[in-house]
Parts: sequence; C-alpha cells; structure tokens
Amino acid sequence: MKIVFHIDENEKWPTTISNIKNAINFAKEQSTVIMMIVVVNGPAITEYLTPEIRQFIESSEDLVSFHACHNAMNSHQITANQLPSCVKVVPAGIIDLAQLQDQGFRYIKPYFFWIN
Repeated sequence: MKIVFHIDENEKWPTTISNIKNAINFAKEQSTVIMMIVVVNGPAITEYLTPEIRQFIESSEDLVSFHACHNAMNSHQITANQLPSCVKVVPAGIIDLAQLQDQGFRYIKPYFFWIN
C-alpha cells in the first residue's frame, strides 16, 4: 500500500501525525508494508522548523518520507539548510502530489475541525 499525506495548514500536523502512527501500528499488526510520504506546502511548511515536528520526523524517517515544497519555502523565507536533513525539497508540492498519485499513491488530506 502507498499513501501520500498532504499538509498545507499548520493545524493539520497533529491529525497527520496521528494518522501516520495508526498506519504504522496497522502495518506492524498485519505484517504488511505501507509506503508513506508527507508532502508539505503552504503555511504548514513553517512547522518543519519546530522542535516537536523535527523530533517526529527524525523518529520516523525510516518509515515515512517527508517532502517540502520549494515554492512554499521561498514564500516563508525557509532554506533547505533549515529543514531536517531527511526532508526532500521538491520544486512544487502540487506537482509532487500529482506525480505520486500517478505512481499509485493514495491521496490523504487530513482535516482540522473544532469540537465543541
């Protein structure tokens, strides 16, 4: 199974992380392989700089690949040197998503919503 997660808003990171952890647990329980890629663009690119996200990426880099949209990086004045070393910079996040879907990745875009 191949999954690509798309994050474009900061608030979507916690849901995405939870989804990834659930997929990892499922893969272990079912003895199956799940290839996962996280494509980040828009304002969510800034979360790559936070200690919490960096720690998650470093702890899961053997199981999940992380991509960063170069256009979003430019818009938010972020350089490749500021990103965790395992993050792959792609020219355009939207094109990356389309190419990954052409390769058979299932597109998942976690939502953020308030519960009152």
